[in-house]
Amino acid sequence: MATFPIISNFQGDVVLQLVLVDIEHTMDEVAAEAGHHSVGRRVAPQPSKVIRVRRQGSDALYPRQAKLSETDIKPMDALEFIFCDQ
Repeated sequence: MATFPIISNFQGDVVLQLVLVDIEHTMDEVAAEAGHHSVGRRVAPQPSKVIRVRRQGSDALYPRQAKLSETDIKPMDALEFIFCDQ
């Protein structure tokens, strides 16, 4: 496991968080890890939605099955986690 630090800016959360993920995680796994630290704590669950990932300030979503190692994301990049329809 190669740990990789990202900054989580989760939709509806008032806290930016440092989250450690694995470089081989998919975007769905990265989103789940970020959600673990926000959803049900400061963010209301939305079970009918999926959590998607995009670079802070971008409108483009990363593909859900893309591995972190396959993206242009660098350590300590700020990522936005948003609820989307499935």
